[in-house]
Amino acid sequence: MAHMTQGSAGHTITVEQSAEHVRVVRDGHVLADSTRPLVLRETGCPVRYYLPPEDVRTDLLSPSDTTTYCPFKGTASYWSLPDAQDLVWAYPEPKSEVAAIKGHLCFYEVEVVG
Repeated sequence: MAHMTQGSAGHTITVEQSAEHVRVVRDGHVLADSTRPLVLRETGCPVRYYLPPEDVRTDLLSPSDTTTYCPFKGTASYWSLPDAQDLVWAYPEPKSEVAAIKGHLCFYEVEVVG
């Protein structure tokens, strides 16, 4: 089921459950592998895949002090690898319009498999 919110000046966000197989590999290590991502599409932004934490090697990630604020999604927290600062982010308390992404992790680079 897709949830869509209409923001200012035609800005929209949709969040859909997907069965796409997505994977994140860095330096030969699989950091994430999921067949149940949430797909977030936002006006003016690339498609983002939000992955359940169970499908992410969170043991390899270290919390970062970085936070950013999005007027449509809320405040994001970040995690890093030793050689990749702020590689991953999540919205611990997202705005109600995108509540589905709560606790899901998002990477800048994901590979859609198959």
